[in-house]
Formats: sequence, structure tokens, C-alpha cells
Amino acid sequence: MHDALDEPRLRRLIAVGRGLVQELDPETLLDQILSAAQELTGARYAALGILDGDREHLARFLTAGIEEPTRRAIGDLPHGRGLLGVLIRDPAPLRLANLHHHPQSYGFPAGHPDMTTFLGTPIVVRGQAWGNLYLTEKTSGAFTAADEEAVGILADWAAVAVENAGLYESVRLRHDELQRANQSLATTNAITRAIGTETDLRRVLELVAKRGRALIGARALVLLLAEGDHLTTAAVAGELDREIAEIRLPADDSTAGEVVRTARPMRLAAEDLRVPASRFGVRDARAALLVPMTFRGRSLGVLAAFDRLADVDEATFSADDEATLVAVAASAATAVATAQSVSEQRLREALDGSERERRRWARELHDETLQGLGGLQVRLASALRGPDEDAVREAVRGVRDEISLEIQKLRTLITELRPATLDELGLSPAVESLTRDVAATSGLSIDLAIDVEADGPGGRLAADLETTVYRIVQEALTNIVKHADARRVAIEILSSDGELRIKVRDDGVGIDEDVLERRAGFGVTGMRERVQLAGGTLELRSAEPGGTTLEARLPLPALGTHGPGASRATTDLRSPDANAR
Repeated sequence: MHDALDEPRLRRLIAVGRGLVQELDPETLLDQILSAAQELTGARYAALGILDGDREHLARFLTAGIEEPTRRAIGDLPHGRGLLGVLIRDPAPLRLANLHHHPQSYGFPAGHPDMTTFLGTPIVVRGQAWGNLYLTEKTSGAFTAADEEAVGILADWAAVAVENAGLYESVRLRHDELQRANQSLATTNAITRAIGTETDLRRVLELVAKRGRALIGARALVLLLAEGDHLTTAAVAGELDREIAEIRLPADDSTAGEVVRTARPMRLAAEDLRVPASRFGVRDARAALLVPMTFRGRSLGVLAAFDRLADVDEATFSADDEATLVAVAASAATAVATAQSVSEQRLREALDGSERERRRWARELHDETLQGLGGLQVRLASALRGPDEDAVREAVRGVRDEISLEIQKLRTLITELRPATLDELGLSPAVESLTRDVAATSGLSIDLAIDVEADGPGGRLAADLETTVYRIVQEALTNIVKHADARRVAIEILSSDGELRIKVRDDGVGIDEDVLERRAGFGVTGMRERVQLAGGTLELRSAEPGGTTLEARLPLPALGTHGPGASRATTDLRSPDANAR
């Protein structure tokens, strides 16, 4: 029958429906609906009008069959007035042998192809009009009832497919949002862990820059810290030219400075920046996002991102990008504030420790050297007042001996300040001399083992590294003599696998590690600072079954075979009393 759907078209409708509901990309789906409508009806032209949110006008109008030059000649696409608006106001199929005879037909604009036959049907999703299919110019006459039925079935398939694709797109967007949230949380956690474990602020800020750029998909990201009336580049990530990037930017006359002062993020075109993006090292930037690094109401710097790579056409940043980068900036501000707080605390501890040391030297010079010299002066004056020359000579001999003792004490103080042996002979002789003096004066039994390979001039380590090792051993022995009540000490200074390990263990009363963490003395603080500057680690812990163990690990440069001055020594230094024990 002419007006009945034949079996081939029914089979084609089933195949088309299956294809539509399997398509998840919205734009591809719309193109497939238009193509299927043309194929099933033999229409030369097809159009799909998508309604706006109020379902009163067309928000989009897609066509098939009209060539691009013709489309340009037509000009603006229709918005749903005239004949097209009939289906919007009354969503029901409409079939016309001649559309010009319809009272709502207003004709066509200049350049529009001539059209006569017409078939339109609504696409209804969950009881709500979503859009309309418009078909014109059937190749074999007027549209039939079978065409109308086929397009109606196609519209039903399209409704299911549109809803399916919409749900998939919604799920995908939600998934992307959750993924961004998880990435933001992971970045925050990574930065938080870095703050707690990484002592080098530069590395933390590099992590912030790299993770922040990846989270928002920026072409480049620059982290600047506020320093007086300037902003200083502290870390960068992405596609930028480090050779043209300026380290210091003015805070008063720059958009970045305004963000720091107001503590408010800004999204803007790159051309609106008061300091051009090229000053940041970014060429041909189009969009910028600047967020402040704020900690407890104080702005410490700014994160400046340029060009979102995901949106190549516009490269603009969204509100979600801004919220994400604000969270990253908060972590960065915490890292900077923590580092500044630690630096200030260490400076205070160093100053306090220096003052304590000065007071100690002053006491020793006053109580030991000055009092001793004063006693010598009194003794000589008394002898000179007497008539007995033998008594004068005896007094002079006694003064001479006491002067020798005072000279030794002064040498000890000078050695504590800077041992000449370390400069002249190197690490091994200096440490051996130190342990020998400590053993002789304290009664400690000291076992010393040194096995260090060095490829420096004269087979020695770098001067600053030798000083660090010597001071660690010196301070460890000083603490043991003062606080440990120990009898034996074992010292190892060994190098292997590119690392220098210093281990000092005593059999004394041990330490309270909790108290040590809360209130470390000048000596421990100084050791930690020296080890940190050398890029190493320091651990101070109680030993089993008793006593204390100090272990420091310092990185070494690549080592070869033993140089002519490579240190290898094993020494057992015991006081006479210690050997007797």
C-alpha cells in the first residue's frame, strides 16, 4: 500500500534507531538524525530546530542539503516564527503539499532555495517539546502518510537518543567535576605532605606550580612571592621562556600587585594586564587568571596562570578553574608561611644560642683566664716586695708554670672556635686530635673509626663538608661530657655509596626525645642547621640497652678510588682511668 510502511523501511527504521541510541556524542547524534530523516523520506532538505529553555523560540537551527555558499547568502537562521513556529505552538505533525498555501507562511528570504512540499514533526522528550524536524522537497512528489509515520517513529527514536546522550553528557560532566575535585584534593594532600617532610621551600613551590598548572590545564603558571614593593618569581611551570622572564616585578603598578593588595582573584584578557605577560616569560598569551596566596589574612604572593589549553579557541578560564587555583594557592601560602615561621624560629634559636655561647666564653675567660692572670699579678707583686731573691725566683718559676696552663686553656678555647689542625692537615687528624683531648680531660673511653674516600685536592673532602663533620663530632662529644654521664663512646665516620655517615653512640643515661623535640639546645640546633645546609639528615635517638645514638648522613660527590690523601684510620683512645676499668 502506498500509505503503509513497507518492510524495508521498517527494517531501516529499526537499524537507524539502534544506531541513534548507541551514539553518545550530542553533535554527531544531531547530524545522524538529519541524515536518517532525509534517507527515510527522500527529502532534499532537512532541518532540526532545538527549542530554548522557555520552549517559545528556536535556540539552534541545523540544516542538511543546503550548501555552505547558499547558507551564507541566506544570512541569519530562523528563530521559530511563521510556519516553523506552528509546530512550536502546537507540537503535532504537519504535512503540506504546498507550504505557500498555509496562512502562517511568510515566504523565504533572498537567496533561499525554493521549497514547496513540507513535513514537520515534533521531538518530545519526557512529555516536553525538545525540538522539531522540518523536511521539504520530497524528490518523488508530495510527502505521504507513510513518510509522516516513518518520521514520527524517527522522532521517537531521536527523543530516546537525545535523552540518553544528555544523561551521558551529564554523567560525564559530573565525572569530570569529581575527577577535578579528586585531583585538587590529591594536590592539596601532596603539598601538605611536602610541607611536613620537605625542608626546601623551593621544591615545595615547584610542586605547587606543576600541580596547579596540571589541575586547571593552563599553558603556563608563575608563582610570585611578595617582597617589599616587588613581586619575585619563585617557581614556574609550563610553556614559558625563562630567558625573558623577569625575576622582580613592581607591586604598585601591576595587576599581580593589585591581587596581592586586595586578596581577590582576577580573570581577564592577557592584553588587560598592566604588566604584559611577556614579562612573566609567556609569549602571545590571550587569557590570564591571577589568585592571591593568602594565609591568615596576609597576602604572601600570587599564582598567575595563562591560557587554558582545553579551550584552544578562547583559552579563557572558568569559575571552576578559579576555585581550584584558589585552593592550590591556599596550600602554597601555608607552605610559605610555615617556611617563614621555621626560618624565623631558627634565627631566634641561633641568636639565643650564640648569646649563650658568648656568655659561656665570657664566664670562662672571666672565671678561668682573667682570675688566673689576676692571681699571677698578685703573686708577682708580693714576691717583688720581699727582700729574698730566692723567693722571687721561686715565684717566677711558679708563675711560668701557671702561665703555661693558662696558655693551654686559651688554646682550648681557640680550638673550639676554629681548630688549626682541620685547616692544615684535614678531617682525620683533626678528629683524632679532638677525641684524644676529650679522652684525656674527661676520662671517657673513646673508640674512633674513620674510613673516608675523597677525590678532592690532596685527597681531602670539601672544606665546608670537613667543617660540618668536625663540628658534629665536637658538639656530640661536648653534650656527652656535659649531660650523658657516660663511660664509653664509639665514633664512626664512614663513606659508601655516595654518602658520608657519622655515628656517635654512648652508654650514658640517654635522652628524652619528646623534650628534645620541644626544646632543643644550641648545640643540637646548630648540628641540625649544619646538616640541613649540607643537604643531609640528622637523627638523635635513645639507644638499646641504654645511652644515646646520633646519626648523620651527608651526600658526597661522585667518588673514585682512594686518593693519595684518602683517610683510613681506626683509633682507640682511652684515658688511664678508662683503661683501668
